[in-house]
Parts: sequence; C-alpha cells; structure tokens
Amino acid sequence: MRWEDGRRSDNVEDRRGQATGMGAAGAAPLLLRFLPAMIRSKTGRIILVVGVLAIFGGKLLGIDVLSMFLGGGGVTSPAQQSREFSQQEQRLAEFVSVVLADTEDTWGRIFQSQGATYRDPTLVLFTGRVNSACGLATSAVGPFYCPADQKLYIDLAFFHDLKVRHGAPGDFAQAYVVAHEVGHHVQTLLGISQRVQAAGRGKSKAAVNALSVQQELQADCLAGVWGHAANTERQLLDPGDLEEALRAATAIGDDRLQSEAGGMVVPDSFTHGTSAQRVTWFRRGFESGDFDACDTFGSAI
Repeated sequence: MRWEDGRRSDNVEDRRGQATGMGAAGAAPLLLRFLPAMIRSKTGRIILVVGVLAIFGGKLLGIDVLSMFLGGGGVTSPAQQSREFSQQEQRLAEFVSVVLADTEDTWGRIFQSQGATYRDPTLVLFTGRVNSACGLATSAVGPFYCPADQKLYIDLAFFHDLKVRHGAPGDFAQAYVVAHEVGHHVQTLLGISQRVQAAGRGKSKAAVNALSVQQELQADCLAGVWGHAANTERQLLDPGDLEEALRAATAIGDDRLQSEAGGMVVPDSFTHGTSAQRVTWFRRGFESGDFDACDTFGSAI
C-alpha cells in the first residue's frame, strides 16, 4: 500500500504507555456504596480520616494521591510519559494516521454528495487497556469503536497478532481493520447503530446476535467502499493488497475463530459473521464503491 506520502490525520489521540485505572469518576459510585458501612465501623472511620489527611497532605506537596490510588486513567510516572517508541512502532502509528485521514476524505466526500456533513472520529492508540465512554477495555477485546464518544480504540499490538496468530500479514490487512471501525462510526452518524440497539431490546440472545452480525457485515462492506475509493481515486493499493484484506476478513470470521479455539462452531453465538460472509461483504463494497450496496439488513446474508 502506497501510504507514506499521504496526509496524516489530526484526529489521533496517543495514549500509548499510559497506565489506566478505574479513575475517580469510575470509583465514585463504589465509594458512595460502601461509605455508610465505613462510617458505622470504627475501623472504617479511621481509614476515612487517614485517607482524607493523605489526600490533603499530598495536595500540599503537589502529589495527586487520589489519582495514584485509583489509577486515574492517565500517566502515572515520568518514565511512562517519556517512553521512547521504536522506529517500527512509530511507523505503524503514522500508518494508521494516514489510513484514518484517507477515510476522512472518502466519507467526507460521500456525505457531502448526499447533502450531509461527515464528523471525523478520533482514533485512540493505547497499550494494554484503556478507558472509554463505553467503559474500561483491555487489548484482549481487539480494536473497537465506542459510539458514546465517537472514538476508535486500537492497541497496535493487535496487528502483530493479526499477522502471527491469525496468519493475515500486510499493511492493507491492517488498513481494513481501521476502516471497519470507521464503518461503525458511519453507522452511528446515520443512526443505524441506534436502530440496531433499539431493535434488539427484549429479544433473545440469538436474535440480538443476528442483528450484530448484520451490523458487523455492513461495517465490512463500508470498509470495502473506502478501499474502492483508495484504489480507484488515489491509486494507493499495490498488487496483492486486496488479497491481504480478504485474508484478514477470513482470519477473523466467527466460525474460524471458534474452530481455532478448539470448541464447537455455534452459529447462534456468532456476532460478526462467518469468514465467507465477511469476505463477501467486504468484496461487495470494494467492487462497487457504493454505500447502497451495503444493505445487509435488507438482504440475505
């Protein structure tokens, strides 16, 4: 993929190397829950007094004791704040910034052609775990989009797993992952995500999963729509790039992942679609470049 000369996005928030905890806002409900019991207990009252004295004493010394205790969701030491990233890490961060910028250009144009305005999402880079408006998440969940704050979250270590664990190397495979999460942002801006959530209320787990599959496959198709524009309008793709994305789509199909985990393949538990479905819908968006081709809710999937 020819990305080096591409525009870098201004909407990247780099939280790599930051230690993330519950934070004061997240801990407040727990503290309030146990406060009455602590007040009734002599030991609890002593702990509260010591805690208050420590907080005020820390303030006098310029130390945020509360943030240190709770994790704070931010940088906890100068060493973390100043950690040097390898050339490879920095190159990968630049790469996703260029991909994000290219999705901004593509979706900005598409929305404008429909008389609408596209609002750029923010891409958050993190290490290990991260706080979002959707809650605390670890790298184990993989890249995700939070509609509550309209941000994409990616631990770049996922791309190593994609290559080594899932057998899907290549820069366009990585770009597909970013574009898929941007697809969820497009769904949020258009109200699709909200309608899916409303449609799932009161339904069985299997029915909710089926809605999730439709939504995820549409995000795959929207990623393909971006890929079409990147290829035909800006000639960013190299020979073999499409195959990289298709291998990635195959590698993270629900049936493939369940099979690799050694368990039974249970279609009712699928939330993203089979490998074949993910390939089909990404290819449909890529070949057509047409948003209207991505109606997974009105088509047999």
